[in-house]
Amino acid sequence: MAAHAAVPARRRHIGTHGWAGPVTIGVLYGFYVETNARHGGPLALSQLWIGLVSAVVLAVAIHALRRYGPALPRVPRAAAWGALVGVAVGYAYSLTNATVFSSSGLGLASALVTTVAAHYFFYTHERTAARPATR
Repeated sequence: MAAHAAVPARRRHIGTHGWAGPVTIGVLYGFYVETNARHGGPLALSQLWIGLVSAVVLAVAIHALRRYGPALPRVPRAAAWGALVGVAVGYAYSLTNATVFSSSGLGLASALVTTVAAHYFFYTHERTAARPATR
């Protein structure tokens, strides 16, 4: 008789798959921030650093929300995405020499719209006992 073969434990592959989207969005955002910071003038090293730091911060924040966000309840998770989008939009708009009130207003409006949309998305796509996950 043949003995039962043990199934080898699956090791988790740590790759770069989860970074492709955040890095792409971060690079595009960094270019946009850098373009806003130079106001149509020539590129300076300070604007390049602003764009690079903004790209890295946004990419890390998006990756963290995508990785650890599902552990949060629905409402705080939607609020976290709304806060991230609101801060990113408000900061990018503030580099165009806009007033503090208009930058804050646009960031707040973006945050509210994103929070509502994310909450709706999470509410309609959550897995419950009545609707199990389909594969």
